Amino acid sequence: MTGDNIATLLFLLLLLTVIGGGFFMANRPSLGQTARQLGTWALVFLGLIVAYGLWDDVQGEFTPAAQAVVTEETISVPRSADGHFYLTLDVNGAPVEFVVDTGATDIVLSEADARRAGIAVEDLAFLGRAMTANGPVEIARVNLQSVQLGEFTDRNVRASVNGGDLGISLLGMSYLSRFETLQIQNNRLTLSR
Repeated sequence: MTGDNIATLLFLLLLLTVIGGGFFMANRPSLGQTARQLGTWALVFLGLIVAYGLWDDVQGEFTPAAQAVVTEETISVPRSADGHFYLTLDVNGAPVEFVVDTGATDIVLSEADARRAGIAVEDLAFLGRAMTANGPVEIARVNLQSVQLGEFTDRNVRASVNGGDLGISLLGMSYLSRFETLQIQNNRLTLSR
């Protein structure tokens, strides 16, 4: 906290003390009723603050997510409430959810998604290293038999399995560069070949 923040906080506390003291002095005969009313208003304001803080989460739960539009030539997916683009691809015949990550070089699978795609993670040699926003991680290079997104199917696709804690798999540039066009416009990502 900076000196300016502390000074502002002290001023607001002093102002609250003066106003609150004057209010209680004026309402001393009915102090019990005044305290109940203040408690009610405090709960109302607390509820509003909580509702404001959780609005994005609540909206994401109850607002139906816009769906990807898939044609023979293009795939168009809306930006999610958290600002990212998510796609579900079939990897070796298994559905895997990815976050589109133009900062990632490869397709990077979490260990759980690699297992779902039929890769024996316990037999992999995590000899490679990759730099992430959270620091270096060990990776194992793999080749995916098939990767399908909508009508587009690719065979023998290079990927990596992350040896660290990766909550969701990453759809990186080695796959995204297979598309002729990658466009973000009006909160939609459109891929076309």
